[in-house]
Order: sequence, then structure tokens, then C-alpha cells
Amino acid sequence: MADNPIFSLFLPIALGIVMIGLGLHLTLADFKRVATAPKAVVVALAVQTVLLPPVAFGLAIGFGLPPELGLGLVLLAASPGGVTANLFSHLARGDVALNITLTAINSVLALVTLPVWVTLGLAWLMASEQAVPPPTRKIIEVGVLVILPVVI
Repeated sequence: MADNPIFSLFLPIALGIVMIGLGLHLTLADFKRVATAPKAVVVALAVQTVLLPPVAFGLAIGFGLPPELGLGLVLLAASPGGVTANLFSHLARGDVALNITLTAINSVLALVTLPVWVTLGLAWLMASEQAVPPPTRKIIEVGVLVILPVVI
């Protein structure tokens, strides 16, 4: 799959074009509006990171999914949105600035939350004692990239 030029070349270019197109529709005022109403960001992040994965657990158990599919469902529920979610927000005439803000923040939070939810999923759904350690090096790299511009 990695050798397929559609996935390795054209898909990243297409996603980049979509991101640029979405960005051209936004202004700094859009993000200032999001920053002045942080309640929407906090509520949405809480729903995405705290509420959605347990709902996925409930669905997996309630529908009697095989453990592997249940774990996949939890993994999808715990994963941050992406370019496609931002595009759908734009097409639905939603708040694209809010969606992009949520995607950015949740992508950073996912460095910690994804290992937690996957470890819980392994324990509950697959009866495994394996754990997924947080990517410490990546967390430090992201922390430096986020904090460094603020300090400078």
C-alpha cells in the first residue's frame, strides 16, 4: 500500500490543496472569535476525548463486536478529526475555524489520550495486559514546537 503512488504522492497533495483552500476562506478574526468563546472549544474537546471513547466501548459491547473490531471502534472514536472533518464542516456551512482549532488541539492531546484509550481497550475488550506507552519523544518535540514560539 505504501508503494502505491496514489497513497504516497497524490493523496498528500490532494489533502494539502484542501487545507490551503480551507485556509484561504478564513481570517484571523475567525480564530479570534473562537478564542473569545472558549466554552465551545472546552465542551467539544471534552466530548471528543472523554465521552466519545466510552460510547464506543458501549457500542462494541452492546452489539457484541469481536474484540478486534471493538478495539478498532474505540481507536477511531479516540482519534482526532482531520482534514476531511474540516472539509465537511465547510461544506455544511459550519464553524470551520472552530473545527480547525479542535483538530489542532485534539491532535496534540491525542499523544497522551490515544495510548490511554488503546490500553484500556486492550484490557477490557481483548483481556490483554499489554500497554501502549505514550510517545515520550514525540510529546517533547511537540511541546518544544508549541512552547518555543510563545517564549520567543
